[in-house]
Amino acid sequence: MTTQDLIEQIHKKKSFLCIGLDTDLDKIPSHLLNEEDPIFSFNKAIIDATHHLCVAYKPNIAFYEAYGIKGWQALEKTIDYLNKHYPEQFTIADAKRGDIGNTSARYAKAFFEDLAFDSITIAPYMGKDSVEPFLSFKNKHTILLALTSNVGAFDFQTKKVGGNELYKEVLEVSKTYEGAENLMYVVGATKAEYLSEIREIVPKSFLLVPGVGAQGGSLKEVCKYGMTKEVGLLVNSSRGIIYASDGKEFAIAAQKKAEELQMQMQEELNNLK
Repeated sequence: MTTQDLIEQIHKKKSFLCIGLDTDLDKIPSHLLNEEDPIFSFNKAIIDATHHLCVAYKPNIAFYEAYGIKGWQALEKTIDYLNKHYPEQFTIADAKRGDIGNTSARYAKAFFEDLAFDSITIAPYMGKDSVEPFLSFKNKHTILLALTSNVGAFDFQTKKVGGNELYKEVLEVSKTYEGAENLMYVVGATKAEYLSEIREIVPKSFLLVPGVGAQGGSLKEVCKYGMTKEVGLLVNSSRGIIYASDGKEFAIAAQKKAEELQMQMQEELNNLK
């Protein structure tokens, strides 16, 4: 999917919502545990109920790896279902990979070719040669961790390196990478006050913003400081939507939560005009 395709979907659906599929067998409705593949059954129901309200889905790969081969099969079925039935959705493998060049090339092949995701999250700590293998794929996107929403983000990301905060160095240096036009960045909603300075460095790049909802991030603050003329935001909500209910009507409850966010996003998009 191209960036322009994504922008068109945002305006068509009046939404820049990304739904995180952090599917945990300990949290999904108990009646689904009798299904042959409870993870996929849960994901399918959530997707069918919310696809018209969002523009992206983000499976967190750890929640699938934790269940071994069955988890990987559920992930494969989920991405295949999305690509077949809802090809307009931007898909994000929240894998946080990043290794030496030849290893990154294998990761890129796995997620972009075999699983056919549109994008993947990458930890940039190992630098240029760990990122560029992902950037070499046409119409695929690499989402670098820049300033995350967790408490430990302050351990390193905001420390000064040569007079500049480390996350700013990540942003600046990454712009020099071959294929940098395919870069996006993770910036946590709980760090909304940093968005103005981030936009000075990457004024046009899309930002994947987790932390709205269960983690307490403010959508209005994110939009105030981070939205561009072409929107430039994918705001993620995971637990706040997919675990809105643990009953048999869980998909309807998820739809209602997604609709609440979509309506807020529509208001922000109307203000953009």
